[in-house]
Amino acid sequence: MSLTPTYFNWKGMIARCHCPTHKDYPKYGGRGIKVCERWRTWENFYADMGERPLGKSIERIDNDGPYSLENCRWATPTEQNRNKRSNVRYHFMGRDLTISEWCELTGIPRPRLRARLSTYKWPIARALSP
Repeated sequence: MSLTPTYFNWKGMIARCHCPTHKDYPKYGGRGIKVCERWRTWENFYADMGERPLGKSIERIDNDGPYSLENCRWATPTEQNRNKRSNVRYHFMGRDLTISEWCELTGIPRPRLRARLSTYKWPIARALSP
């Protein structure tokens, strides 16, 4: 199992969170993100998460929370990009979504919606109108 994509995801997760010399440690372990005690053993991680689905990798649902069964899932790159700390979410009609998500939902082209919000400073209700 040590040469599988699932194992490489697990090793990377451990290194990012618990190895201060890892290049990404400042973004993970350096800001307090840890791997739960149970998952520091490969067999336990694999028992909980199973084989990594093709095209997916491990994602924390709450970006400020730990790597643990309750806070992780296998996610596509698109899903992970929508779950970044740096994303701006816009609240409208009870939903908090990114610009990309609002564009998909409304059909408004991304450059148009971005201009309405950033350049013209329209309120979200007006920006999302056709």
